[in-house]
Amino acid sequence: MQGGGDKIETLIINAAECEPYITADDRLMQDCAAQVVEGIRILAHILQPREILIGIEDNKPQAISMLRAVLADSNDISLRVIPTKYPSGGAKQLTYILTGKQVPHGGRSSDIGVLMQNVGTAYAVKRAVIDGEPITERVVTLTGEAIARPGNVWARLGTPVRHLLNDAGFCPSADQMVIMGGPLMGFTLPWLDVPVVKITNCLLAPSANELGEPQEEQSCIRCSACADACPADLLPQQLYWFSKGQQHDKATTHNIADCIECGACAWVCPSNIPLVQYFRQEKAEIAAIRQEEKRAAEAKARFEARQARLEREKAARLERHKSAAVQPAAKDKDAIAAALARVKEKQAQATQPIVIKAGERPDNSAIIAAREARKAQARAKQAELQQTNDAATVADPRKTAVEAAIARAKARKLEQQQANAEPEEQVDPRKAAVEAAIARAKARKMEQQQANAEPEQQVDPRKAAVEAAIARAKARKLEQQQANAEPEQQVDPRKAAVEAAIARAKARKREQQPANAEPEEQVDPRKAAVEAAIARAKARKLEQQQANAVPEEQVDPRKAAVAAAIARAQAKKAAQQKVVNED
Repeated sequence: MQGGGDKIETLIINAAECEPYITADDRLMQDCAAQVVEGIRILAHILQPREILIGIEDNKPQAISMLRAVLADSNDISLRVIPTKYPSGGAKQLTYILTGKQVPHGGRSSDIGVLMQNVGTAYAVKRAVIDGEPITERVVTLTGEAIARPGNVWARLGTPVRHLLNDAGFCPSADQMVIMGGPLMGFTLPWLDVPVVKITNCLLAPSANELGEPQEEQSCIRCSACADACPADLLPQQLYWFSKGQQHDKATTHNIADCIECGACAWVCPSNIPLVQYFRQEKAEIAAIRQEEKRAAEAKARFEARQARLEREKAARLERHKSAAVQPAAKDKDAIAAALARVKEKQAQATQPIVIKAGERPDNSAIIAAREARKAQARAKQAELQQTNDAATVADPRKTAVEAAIARAKARKLEQQQANAEPEEQVDPRKAAVEAAIARAKARKMEQQQANAEPEQQVDPRKAAVEAAIARAKARKLEQQQANAEPEQQVDPRKAAVEAAIARAKARKREQQPANAEPEEQVDPRKAAVEAAIARAKARKLEQQQANAVPEEQVDPRKAAVAAAIARAQAKKAAQQKVVNED
């Protein structure tokens, strides 16, 4: 357990109470002097100091007698009795009184080879090492005029202050104040549910008359009474101005950290300035600033370390890439050199001007061949596109079947409409004349087109099938119309003349087509069947009209001529179809 070495030369046991009203250490030394001395010997065994001193004030005669009785047979521990003068119980002040050495500014007593411990600490060391008991309780002084039974008690750590005061007969007033610690260095409790901790040596409950009425703070008169009373030889007046002006650097320079917060300066101040409160606040602000600076420095160090690590990793990657580069072999170098030479030669040839001598023709055969190859490639691509388009335009059998079904449905719909319609509509003679003229013009135009047209168009069998279905539907429709027609319906002679003219034009067209057609062209049998069906329907329609006509109506010779022409055309057409079918 020895670890002090030669660093600690003097071990001081502080048996002097730090403030008035406090008698906790005095009572502990009176009742447990032997245990305190045993704890001191354990500390001496650990630290191995050259001398051990016990400093005690002369206002504790019973504690002094008890310690002398215990130390009667020992020469290694010295008991020093000092005058009772506040704040002789302070660590720095007691060190200076017993050894004559001063703790340096901003340093500790161990820097000068001195270590100080309290009487209560020595007693706790003995109980922990010898008895194996942790610190669960301590001696607490209960005093003040507001307490009916003042004294010292063993209080468990964590006990509420209210419980201890009530047990001692606490009689609070209207504005009762409870101070943890002494009247000079203690602090007022905000409420009484605060627990007892290790540093709780006194609970002071003074009356209003005991400490006097609180007085209003006034301006500093620069009397220097605070500087005369300061046991740490500081300048409380300057520290006050620096603290009030938030001049932290100057306050640090004037050693505000050496203030022991004894309260002597505030006690003697005629302006009632709470100097200790200002100093405590300034110390807290300086500590917060230093903590923030420490965190900033640590963050900066982490950032710089990260940047350095990234730079090292980058350099390592570059080094790996350089080392991983493959060096070409001897034969590879020769191949590379040959390739570079060829490239340079081509570049040199490209930069040389082309000179054509007089009387010579340039050789453009390579360019012409390349051009012809490009043209052939373009023609081949165009032919492929044409074939693709032709293949896309080929009719789909399923589409043809759908169209035929649609045509049949439309034909049935027209038949039903015509069967249900009543032929009450009368024919306008002027409209019929106009239609006859239009029909004659169309007939002449169709004759001219058929005479000049070349029979190169091929007949689509699927289209012919659709037309045949439509023609059959129209024929059935006409038959139903004629069957349902009223006998009173009169036949318009002008309309009959128009139809006769159209029939004559179609007959001439069909006569010219076989004569002008080339031998290679073949007649589509389905289209011929469609036309034959239409002709038969028209013939039956005319027969029914003639049969249903009124007896008083006279037969028009022109209409008879039209019917005869239609009959002749149908006969010729049927003969041609028969010959084609036989072939």
